[in-house]
Amino acid sequence: MFSITCMGMHPNIHIPRESWPHWTWYAIECILVIAVSMIASSKITNTIEGLTPEIQNYVFIGMFGGFFLIWYIGIRGFILKKKILRNSY
Repeated sequence: MFSITCMGMHPNIHIPRESWPHWTWYAIECILVIAVSMIASSKITNTIEGLTPEIQNYVFIGMFGGFFLIWYIGIRGFILKKKILRNSY
């Protein structure tokens, strides 16, 4: 009934996944981790009572750095690099 022909097809088809710069995924991930870490640190620091502004700044930066290190060293470094999570066919 219908015939499929290859007329009009070009071998130089654009595939976004292959042409998208790989480093931008790392930049997007870094921005998201920074945003989530800052929001979580801010919310947690605001719930702690009796902190002076100077101590509150130290606690905020410490929690921010902790979240950042936990993601990049703990979660991304050890958990997301497991062999079972790799797509090797």
